[in-house]
Amino acid sequence: MTPGTIAALVRWGAVIVACILAFIPATIASRKGRNSTRWWVYGFLLFIVALIHSLLIRPDQKPRGRWFLVLAFLVDYVALAYLVAIIWYSTTQVAGLPSMLSLVREPVSFPWWGAALILLEITILWEVLGTSLGHRVFGIRLTGPDLRLSQRAVFLLAQHLSLASVVGVVMPLWDKESRTWAERLTGLMYTRVRQEAGTRVAWYRTSWGWCLTLITFFTLMSGVFLTEVSFGRFNWDAAAKMIRRLFRPDWAGELASGIELLLETIFMALMATLFAIPIAFSLSFLAARNLATGPWRRGVYTVLRVILSIMRSIEPIVWAIIFIIIVTPRRAPFAGVLALWIHSISDLTKLYSERLESIDQGPVEAITATGASRLQVILYGIVPQILNPYLSFTLYRWDINVRMATVIGVVGGGGIGQMLYQYIRLHYWERAAVLIVLVILTVWVMDYTSSKLRQRFEEGGGSRATDLAQLPQAQPRE
Repeated sequence: MTPGTIAALVRWGAVIVACILAFIPATIASRKGRNSTRWWVYGFLLFIVALIHSLLIRPDQKPRGRWFLVLAFLVDYVALAYLVAIIWYSTTQVAGLPSMLSLVREPVSFPWWGAALILLEITILWEVLGTSLGHRVFGIRLTGPDLRLSQRAVFLLAQHLSLASVVGVVMPLWDKESRTWAERLTGLMYTRVRQEAGTRVAWYRTSWGWCLTLITFFTLMSGVFLTEVSFGRFNWDAAAKMIRRLFRPDWAGELASGIELLLETIFMALMATLFAIPIAFSLSFLAARNLATGPWRRGVYTVLRVILSIMRSIEPIVWAIIFIIIVTPRRAPFAGVLALWIHSISDLTKLYSERLESIDQGPVEAITATGASRLQVILYGIVPQILNPYLSFTLYRWDINVRMATVIGVVGGGGIGQMLYQYIRLHYWERAAVLIVLVILTVWVMDYTSSKLRQRFEEGGGSRATDLAQLPQAQPRE
């Protein structure tokens, strides 16, 4: 079957679909005993429009489409819908008007499909009469020999007639010049053009610029109402009392137990990091793009990347809540270790694999040319290049785990954070001040020490990697 035959079948198939959609309302009205004359007239007119569209179409040997116009229209429609929603919400909060949901729920006064059609009409007007946001994003311009307002109005009317039939909508998919009926009639056409630096217009002179400005302003305004921002809600007396008690820490009664809890927190982070290192090291070779050669390795790489992204998107505090339910007895430090361990595996695997993707291929090719096995290539060609960066990433992750271990204690994950939350909840500010000071000192020492060690590892380079990089390149065999 030739492409021309396929295009013709698709063309007449679209006409049949348009006819079916046109006469369905008339058939339903006839079966229910209602007056169906107007629906039959509408179906007949729609059939005529679809037939005209089909006669104007010239099948092309290579059908093509302009999907960027659809994407630009969706961007404009969503942007306008969002703008209308936040403007309505802001005005209802300021002026006390009825909410949009209450209007939409009343189909007699304001049906939802009426709002959708009005918004559709506004979007079409915006794209025809100006440069819309979607057109600005995709670099689309309305071009033609005559861009006067009268010609744009004819183009707009022809667009509405095109929307009256299915054929007119899908016509550019197989038209020889990939043009719609409106573009043929008026000579105007949406095209992607590159705007030169000297022809740029200031944002305040464009419709898309004002649209972005209104979206930004009313988003901030709606955010103020949604989050109930109000500085008048501050309890200054309670704040002053809390601060005075925080500056009187109970060193004698809380220092010993605080140090014990602090050591527990540090070892929670350490154990989670140590447990994650061998797993992340092994998975990093499977998650590196440059090492994923072959179809099955590429499939493993894709699946592993998806799983790691899902694991990394879930915060450690959520993992802690999950493991608190699984681990017995509850509120044990082991639940916090497991939460940090899961997140550390996904994070370290990502960091390790990205470093693997940037290695120098020279030593790898040189060692491979000697007839070394896959394991020997990894040990002597890849590991020397990644050893120091891996140590740096591991220290960085341990630093992060120490901070997160304090946070996951709030939900019962053990460590100093759990006791700190209890003291704050019970307003034991003098005891809480001791734990806060210990956390601050620990985080500062860990941050300073790990930064110095990371700097040492990153600047040290690694003599073996340098020596391997100087090996002669492999010569192709005759």
